[in-house]
Amino acid sequence: MENRNEKNGFSYTYSAKERAELERIRNKYAQPPAEDTLERLRRLDGSVTKTAQAVALILGICGMLIMGFGMSLVMTQMWEILGMSRELGMILGIAIGLVGAAVASIAYPVYHLIVKKKRERIAPEILRLTDELLK
Repeated sequence: MENRNEKNGFSYTYSAKERAELERIRNKYAQPPAEDTLERLRRLDGSVTKTAQAVALILGICGMLIMGFGMSLVMTQMWEILGMSRELGMILGIAIGLVGAAVASIAYPVYHLIVKKKRERIAPEILRLTDELLK
């Protein structure tokens, strides 16, 4: 930083490194730019599937983990570790595996249900924004 004395005051000159730091600090406190219509439209459209994907993934993964636990009861001697008889471990493993498969299999219909409901909910806003952009 250079300080030059002029007639009525001081003038400061900053190096490129200092200027970049000053701008970085200034940008932290500056107001964020207003979201334009097209960006809002893209964000709304993307939000429809993001929520549905997250829920479907969680359901699918949990279902597969439950099914895997059931399969391990059937295919290994885990029933012995849990203090069960072999027959009980086999029956319980099959039941748990079927529950896990059922949970995983509803992931896809739940995805479509969430997308449908969310599209119905934000359709008026999407149509309003597209009409605004097309004019």
